[in-house]
Amino acid sequence: MTMQEFFAMGGYAFYVWTSYGLTLIVLLANIIIPVLQRRQLLRSLTLKQKRQ
Repeated sequence: MTMQEFFAMGGYAFYVWTSYGLTLIVLLANIIIPVLQRRQLLRSLTLKQKRQ
């Protein structure tokens, strides 16, 4: 099996690589979104505490 055959995936390359790409995007979103939400929550709590 050559590298070209591997990346062609027997004619299904578009579907296979699209699936891998979408899976990677979802996994990254599952890591990044909670981190961003935590930062925003901590920022808002800090501001709320300073006001009181």
